Amino acid sequence: MEIKSIISALFLLQSIINVAIAQSPDFGIYKCRNNTNFTTPTFSKTLETALASLTGNVAAHGGFYHSSAGNSTGTPVNAVALCRGDIGPEECEDCVKSSIPSLRRNCPNQKQAAAWYSNCMVRYSDHEILGVIDDWTFDELWNTAIVSDVGEFNKALNDLTTRLQPEAAGGDSFRKMAVGNITFGPDPWTIYGMMQCTPDLSRDQCRKCLDDTITEIHGCCSGSVAARVFYPNCFFRYSNEHFYHDPPLISGPSPPSKFTSGKKSNTGRTVYVVVPVIGVSLGLIAIGVWFFLTKTHPNDAVSKKGSITSFSSLLAEQKSTSRNDSVEMEIVTIQSLQYDLRTIEVATNYFSLKNKIGKGGFGFVYKGVLPKGQEVAVKRLSETSGQGVEEFVNEAVLVAKLQHRNLVRLLGFCHEAKEKILIYEYVPNKSLDYFLFDPVKHGHLDWTTRWKIIGGITRGMLYLHEDSRLRIIHRDLKASNILLDQDMNAKISDFGLARIFGVDQTLGNTKKIAGTLGYMAPEYAMHGHFSVKSDVFSFGVIVLEIVSGRRNSSFYERDDIGDLLLFAWKKWMSGSPLELLDPSVAESYSKNEVIRCINIGLLCVQEEADERPSMASILNMLNNNSITLPTPNKPPYFLSKGLVLDISGDVDKSIPMVNSEDESSISKMHPR
Repeated sequence: MEIKSIISALFLLQSIINVAIAQSPDFGIYKCRNNTNFTTPTFSKTLETALASLTGNVAAHGGFYHSSAGNSTGTPVNAVALCRGDIGPEECEDCVKSSIPSLRRNCPNQKQAAAWYSNCMVRYSDHEILGVIDDWTFDELWNTAIVSDVGEFNKALNDLTTRLQPEAAGGDSFRKMAVGNITFGPDPWTIYGMMQCTPDLSRDQCRKCLDDTITEIHGCCSGSVAARVFYPNCFFRYSNEHFYHDPPLISGPSPPSKFTSGKKSNTGRTVYVVVPVIGVSLGLIAIGVWFFLTKTHPNDAVSKKGSITSFSSLLAEQKSTSRNDSVEMEIVTIQSLQYDLRTIEVATNYFSLKNKIGKGGFGFVYKGVLPKGQEVAVKRLSETSGQGVEEFVNEAVLVAKLQHRNLVRLLGFCHEAKEKILIYEYVPNKSLDYFLFDPVKHGHLDWTTRWKIIGGITRGMLYLHEDSRLRIIHRDLKASNILLDQDMNAKISDFGLARIFGVDQTLGNTKKIAGTLGYMAPEYAMHGHFSVKSDVFSFGVIVLEIVSGRRNSSFYERDDIGDLLLFAWKKWMSGSPLELLDPSVAESYSKNEVIRCINIGLLCVQEEADERPSMASILNMLNNNSITLPTPNKPPYFLSKGLVLDISGDVDKSIPMVNSEDESSISKMHPR
């Protein structure tokens, strides 16, 4: 009876798991073009008509379908659905059908939007879509696990993309897709890849679109064991796991009618779904048998210890061979981040002065070249630094988990003997302050570049505050901690002072006020209260510095002006905000963008934290000109008067990762 009860319970649990597997939602990425909003119900109805015609047609037409709705009296709407070329018609239809309502919820009033799922892509526009490369947006996903030999891995990935790209671009009007793999290394490692374009593109257009995905993959995800990049017309995905049907459920150029052939599709579907269920079932049965033995015959269980141990060993061996195991992947990640001191010494020519590229409160930063030729920035903790092991470990562990194109990427660390070293990606154009505050070099930053930098900082901070797995408070955001890559894209650096918050946590306290004068929010500098809104304050200071080309600290000794924040507010209230603008961009600036940035900057530096916008709101303000911004109140003015010197308790100096020699923005405060 007990055996029957256990078996019944196991089958019930298995059925629940089967249902959960069948109903598990796929991930969704949504992009809304916020500068193209509609306000009339007519466009909404036209859009619904265009999207509705995709379902029921995309599978019947081979996984790609285009629809249009509207007439000469209204704005036409074009919609497109593309399914992954290796899946069957049922998966294709289900993906498109479920993605449309989600896309409408996430982009309720935009004239252009796109959604990407693992199995399909849906997008619409009030402009022509067919045969047009649309690069207004893209997105990427990646696994945070890093391979041990990034150089060798990237070379193999390049070889794979070189093979797949022309194959995908050479497809016909039915399908432009390529899949394949490459194995490399002494311990064989395989990369599986897939590229696909919408089949309405020409060969050259498809090649161009895939070029962009390859460039983006190397920019965001170098060394990641798996990554995906999506553009409106194409995508590229690779993984160390076999993720596609090989051969595809629909093989080669075939007429659309063959797409609905059920036999091959059903076979593939059975393998894809039932195999995981069988694995789960076997595991449950094994647990049930063990439970039965220990529950009904405890003495026998002890006497059969050897048999049970052998069974456990078999399970452990099976687990150790599984590349899907998250624990094993975590171990591999940690091991792959560790560098020995000898490697770092050779890479930097034994920390030669010729290789020194920066200096900050943390210590010196050196340029290095790893054995495979990869350029890196090596951040060496000074033995006399006020910051110690706690901040070092904090930054190493924290930054390794953060992956975003607007954050400097941590490649590894070394903690050996007395050395504490962090190895970052090398960012060639040094820091924002290196250009912004130099009387000659600031001319390299035209308004278009400054606008792009502001947008990059915004997206990076939004990721830290809301989009990463943890809520991260940077606490030392400033111009010298914004690095610029070869295309002058902003990358936020230096997480030595960062703090991790719980998802629902909004405020923290500290007795150690660590940061940089001029960028600290008043509630943090005076009371030790920090939150996402204290980062927003620092962001506002940076925005005003980018617009004006002047340091906030450059105003401190001029009592008739106050500081940059007060100066900007006075210009705003007098109706002459453009007088704040850096004269070097007078020939290239956009009046609306400059005024909007000044307004946003002043909103960010409000004295009351609750009155400051969130980073999500700031991004919306930057991208949506239809939003009316509120009038800012007078910002606080306290730093130049020495009020912060009344702080009690220990005060640390900042620990920036800078690529310039200027330390004038680094301050160490002492209580009176």
